Amino acid sequence: MTDEYSRIGPAATRRQVLGAAGAVAGALMLTGSPGSAQTRPPPDAGADTPVEPMDVTLLINGRTRQMRLDPRTTLLDALREHLALTGTKKGCDHGQCGACTVLLDGRRINACLTLAVMHDGQAITTIEGLANGDTLHPMQAAFVQHDGFQCGYCTSGQICSAVGMIAESHAGMPSYITDELAAAHPNLSEQEIRERMSGDICRCRGGWRNPDNPISGKSA
Repeated sequence: MTDEYSRIGPAATRRQVLGAAGAVAGALMLTGSPGSAQTRPPPDAGADTPVEPMDVTLLINGRTRQMRLDPRTTLLDALREHLALTGTKKGCDHGQCGACTVLLDGRRINACLTLAVMHDGQAITTIEGLANGDTLHPMQAAFVQHDGFQCGYCTSGQICSAVGMIAESHAGMPSYITDELAAAHPNLSEQEIRERMSGDICRCRGGWRNPDNPISGKSA
């Protein structure tokens, strides 16, 4: 390849330059070069390689559940497809709607954005685990009393998120709009509730039925 360019003198014509460049390009196509398609593995190399399942133990709603899962299984799919806990809903599956919200060691998370194997040994609370037998959790009872159910699909995520929101406030965690960051317990004003619940989206808009309800879908 160097010889091709060495033939071009100081007064090389345009035809000579193009001819030399063509010769070099042809040589590279035949022999390959570092990083070329001929030296890289095909894009789907290893795509059919089986993935070894992993054992994972989760404390779900106070009950120890042991599973053997593909390590790529999301926490959402583990709950719904492997444990039949379908109260946790799959909405956007991209962490944008909040329908899959559950509590992880008391903190709210989107179950669609995390892998089940990442939480081995941790405690998960779903909507099914909030009630105490036939006695509703106070937040569940509040949603019933204040007509916060809407169509019902996103409700389980909203309730879990609201429970987590109150726990965060009691722990002194500020939101984006909190004025007094040093306050022991930020005041849960309507504006604070709207901000803290903004990750839970109502798609049916049924919450507009009750304009006086700060936790209804009108804030989403």
